[in-house]
Formats: sequence, structure tokens, C-alpha cells
Amino acid sequence: MSRTMPAGVRTAYAAEMTAARTAPDPADRWRHLERAHILSQPWPWPHTRNHVAMFGLALRLCDRREALGQVLRIIVAAPGSALGRYPEGNTGRANVPLTRPMPLPDDLAAVLAG
Repeated sequence: MSRTMPAGVRTAYAAEMTAARTAPDPADRWRHLERAHILSQPWPWPHTRNHVAMFGLALRLCDRREALGQVLRIIVAAPGSALGRYPEGNTGRANVPLTRPMPLPDDLAAVLAG
């Protein structure tokens, strides 16, 4: 995997992160953050940035379990991405095991395939 996020992935990632910040419904915010997470996994900084955003949303929603889960994920995100050891398709939430691969949504698989 390239050290630099390809332009198409970067555009899709930015769109998901923007949607996560602007969606009025918390469930929609989480959905956009999960999609951004899937896109960001191969790249250390965006992957970590995504978990920081998830942590922030968990704090705003007073979700202690999610916030604690995100602290752990913030710690392991960059090393996991840098080493290529991340579970493809994993949504990044605390309700999903750290190492569980998940099916990629078709539209995101197409973006990642370039």
C-alpha cells in the first residue's frame, strides 16, 4: 500500500468525515465515521484521526464504553496501519472486536480499488 492516500480515497474519506461532523442525527454521524474508518485503515494518520473523531463523538454523547474503546484504538491505529495489520472492513467501533475483518461495502471497495 502506498504511503500516501490516493486522491480518490482521500476525497471519499474527506466527504465522510465532513458528513460525520454535519449530520444532525448521531446514528448518521456514526455511520459516516464507520465508513471513513474503513477508507482510512491502510494509512496511519487518517486512521488515527478517525479514531480521535470517534472518541470525540463518544464523549459528546456521554458514551463511556465507546470512549474507552476508542482510547485503545487510538493507541493501536497508527502502528497497525504502518505494519499493514488491520482487519479490513472493520467499522472501528467499540462494539466490534479489534481484529474482526468485516465485508467491505461495495462502493467503498470500489474506491479503495482505485
